[in-house]
Amino acid sequence: MKLYTYWRSSAAYRVRIALALKCLESEIVAINLAKREQWKSEYAAVNPQSIVPTLQDNGLTISQSVAIFEYLEETYPTPSLLPGDPGGRARVRSVAQAVACEMHPRLASRTRDYLTRKFTASTRDEWYAHWANQGLNMLEDWLSKDPSTGKFCHGDTPTMADCFLVPQLYAAKRYDFLDLDAFPTLKSIDAHCARHQAFQKAAPDQQHDMATDCRP
Repeated sequence: MKLYTYWRSSAAYRVRIALALKCLESEIVAINLAKREQWKSEYAAVNPQSIVPTLQDNGLTISQSVAIFEYLEETYPTPSLLPGDPGGRARVRSVAQAVACEMHPRLASRTRDYLTRKFTASTRDEWYAHWANQGLNMLEDWLSKDPSTGKFCHGDTPTMADCFLVPQLYAAKRYDFLDLDAFPTLKSIDAHCARHQAFQKAAPDQQHDMATDCRP
């Protein structure tokens, strides 16, 4: 198994957490997005979208973090990252996709790079603040009121939802215009995850390519 990743990529971070939770070891191939290595022809041959993560396993090459999660869940089902009941699985997928489909695209590095080229720093930050706060407020309201929320997004066991939430919160902590104290439920879930060995292993500051990257 081989994982193409970047230490700060939220999408790659999700997959690293999943692999750690499932106790799966993989060869790590670092793709430095800050140095635009994703656009090199060698990597484009692996992933024509020129994004991370990409997972290679059993002769397959899989891109997009949601698809990778589904592949891992179906191929390496124990421990499961989805609840046992259909309703629980749908809820966990909904939380994960709220991050992956609604929040992440508006705050991704490609979006940031475009806004930096086209607009002033203050306009860019206003964009970021609007969409980040909207997304986090939605998740806070949802999870704080839902009785299915426990120590983690769904009950007291980590699921796919936590794998998506934690990297998004990591990205949010980089910005001064976000006050995470306004999201106590999300902060509590993040704190519980931070004490879990799998989340610690997958954390950006534990990745070997962090030391070679100069991006602020």
